[in-house]
Amino acid sequence: MSQVHLSGQLTCHDRDQAAVLAEHLSDHVARTRAEPGCISFRVAPTVDPMVWQVDECFQDSSALKAHQDRVAGSDWGRASAGIDRRYSIHGL
Repeated sequence: MSQVHLSGQLTCHDRDQAAVLAEHLSDHVARTRAEPGCISFRVAPTVDPMVWQVDECFQDSSALKAHQDRVAGSDWGRASAGIDRRYSIHGL
């Protein structure tokens, strides 16, 4: 199986969403990096304080799916549900 790469942005609608993102992000990143099959995971602020760049690499599509399933039921998933996600995925 081939690696799966996800790249894109999280875009907050307002400062409250940006604060929620900042509050939960470090735990989300740590948990994701500890997942089996996670090769790299980076979420970084951009020059726009409402936009964050996301770059992920997983061992294969099963590892990405496991990550997405975990996130759906996590504190991060619930807290960030209203934040826009614009991603492209390569390797599926």
